[in-house]
Amino acid sequence: MNNYTKEDVIRLVEEEDVEFIRLQFTDLFGNLKNIAVTASQLDRVLSNKCMFDGSAIDGFARIEESDMYLYPDLSTLEIFPWRPQQGKVARMICDVYRPNGQPFEGDPRYVLKRAVQQAEDMGYTFEVGPECEFFLFNTDENTMPTTNTHEQAGYFDIGPLDFGENARRDIVMNLEDMGFVIEASHHEMAPAQHEIDFRYDEALHTADNIMTFKMAVRTIARRHGLHATFMPKPKFGVNGSGMHINMSLQKDGKNIFQDASDPNGLSEEAYYFIGGIMRHIKGMAAITNPLVNSYKRLVPGFEAPVYIAWSTTNRSPLIRIPAAADGEGTRIELRSPDSAANPYLTLAVCLSAGLEGIREKIEPPQSINANIFALSEKEREELHIDQLPGTLLEAVEELEKDTFIQKVLGDHIAGKYIDAKRKEWHEYRSQVSEWEIQEYLYKY
Repeated sequence: MNNYTKEDVIRLVEEEDVEFIRLQFTDLFGNLKNIAVTASQLDRVLSNKCMFDGSAIDGFARIEESDMYLYPDLSTLEIFPWRPQQGKVARMICDVYRPNGQPFEGDPRYVLKRAVQQAEDMGYTFEVGPECEFFLFNTDENTMPTTNTHEQAGYFDIGPLDFGENARRDIVMNLEDMGFVIEASHHEMAPAQHEIDFRYDEALHTADNIMTFKMAVRTIARRHGLHATFMPKPKFGVNGSGMHINMSLQKDGKNIFQDASDPNGLSEEAYYFIGGIMRHIKGMAAITNPLVNSYKRLVPGFEAPVYIAWSTTNRSPLIRIPAAADGEGTRIELRSPDSAANPYLTLAVCLSAGLEGIREKIEPPQSINANIFALSEKEREELHIDQLPGTLLEAVEELEKDTFIQKVLGDHIAGKYIDAKRKEWHEYRSQVSEWEIQEYLYKY
């Protein structure tokens, strides 16, 4: 992370021949928005005087209180490597403020900042490493996205089977130009499905990185004539795309989730953190899995978790403890979130639920080291293994019951989010799908 001052930003913009600066922020539903200004407006931007109409952004504000200001985070200044090298384009990620100088409570970045501050008050730094999956599909003759692909590659396959290899390499190189540390990239299970993993970082920086990552992946894919989608389940019958979240807490420079004397290598805090997440995972689901389509991924048979359990030995549960090469690598992997989730809200609810676990010493249930999908319903009942919500509607109803998660989001976001997701479910429910036509039209 760069600790730029205003003077540094002004100098860099001048030296690098930056002509346009995009002021980026994220809406309630995880969509990146921006306002572009020319370099001549830099003084105004750096004085936090760039205003926009908040009522034009879904879930932000009513008409009568619509004036919002963008306060750029100077550490997020990056030049887009894929834009022209003369008259370059740069960006800064911004926080949203009200005219009275107060942070806007509907800004997802503010929600995460608030959660991170609570962790800091307890002496913790929250570190997160995401695993972002996506599909690269063909576009049609009008460059509109399709779900078509001509490749049949599978897990870890290479070219020529992997048609997306060149695009993926180009994406990695552009991300590295923007300061990302890319740890691995590979073809995933389904044809046209890919994963790129970048290095863990402090929570706010990781959430910013996820937003930047999605923008870069889509942009570079388009240059290769492909459409990149982070839709959780774009095709029936193959694996969906997840966004596994690897989490650890640092205190005084040490990973406090590790304990060499424990059989699982986990500290008391790690167990309590797991307990907190498991207590609230149903209420978090509408945030971590925000679309109608998200619940088409969370079905048995496609590696995505369905049951609320944790394990140190297998990949079927909701929470996995990856084998750490050393104690410092000890982490908790939450496997339910998908790539459509708003990363700021997702990390905020994960952190807050985990911290509540630590504060209240919430013991998790026993770890389940069997393949849960192979257990019978009776066996799962005997082991008290609950299920994640099965639809967006069920997830919204669980969020409405979970006052703790609503408090993490704040009244403004919780209310607007629940209303929007109920509306999304209603619109979906009233559609007639192709499956219904195929199944019923000739029979009835």
